[in-house]
Amino acid sequence: MRKNTGFTMIELLIVIVILGLMASLVAPKFFDQLGTAERGIASAQMHAFETALDTYRLDMGSYPANLEELRKSDKPRWDGPYLPKAVPMDPWGNTYIYSIPGENNSPYKVMSFGADGQAGGTENNADIVHK
Repeated sequence: MRKNTGFTMIELLIVIVILGLMASLVAPKFFDQLGTAERGIASAQMHAFETALDTYRLDMGSYPANLEELRKSDKPRWDGPYLPKAVPMDPWGNTYIYSIPGENNSPYKVMSFGADGQAGGTENNADIVHK
C-alpha cells in the first residue's frame, strides 16, 4: 500500500488565501509607517540644516544665499564645511526649498513639499516647514 505524502491543492489554496488576508491587514499599516518615517527623516535633515545655517551665520555674519554654500565657498572667514556631506535631497528625491528671509520675522525658511512634490497637501503630501 502506497502512502500519500504532501499537500492537496485545496490545502495549498487555503494557505494562500490566509496569507493574502494577513498581507491585506498588515500592508496598510506598514505603508503608513513608511510615510511617517520619511517625514521624520525630512524633519531630521532640516534640523541639521538649521544647525549648519546658524553656525554659518556666526562665522560669516549672515546666512548663505543657498544651501550649497554650507559645503563650499570662497568667501573670507568661511570656516566650513558646515555639513559633513553633500546637501541631501528630501526623502522623496526633491530638493529642499531654502529662502531668506523666512516668514513671520524668521531669518530663513527650509521646507519640503512632501511626497507629492507640490505645495500644500495633506498627510504624506503635506509640506514640512522649519522656521
